[in-house]
Amino acid sequence: MGVKIDLIIKIKKPAEMTNKELLKSKKTLAVVTYMLCGMIMIMFFSGIYMTVQKGFNAFTTMPIAFLPIFIINMSSLDKIKKEIKERGL
Repeated sequence: MGVKIDLIIKIKKPAEMTNKELLKSKKTLAVVTYMLCGMIMIMFFSGIYMTVQKGFNAFTTMPIAFLPIFIINMSSLDKIKKEIKERGL
C-alpha cells in the first residue's frame, strides 16, 4: 500500500502576477540570485585553491554546474523588472 502524493506547482508568468506578487517575487528572487552568485564565487576560489594544493578534483567543476541556475534566475529577474517597469510600479 503506497501513498500517492500529487504535487502541483503553479508557476505564474510575470504578466499574470498581481502587483503585490510581482514586487515580492522580485525581492525574493534578487536575494536568492545574489546569494547564489556569492556562493558560486566562493566555490570558484575554493576550487582554484584546492586545485593548486591537491590537484584537479570534483570540487573544481562545481561552480560550472551551478552557472545555469544563476543564468536562469538572472533571466527571470530581468523579466520581472521589465514587467514592473511596464506597469509603472
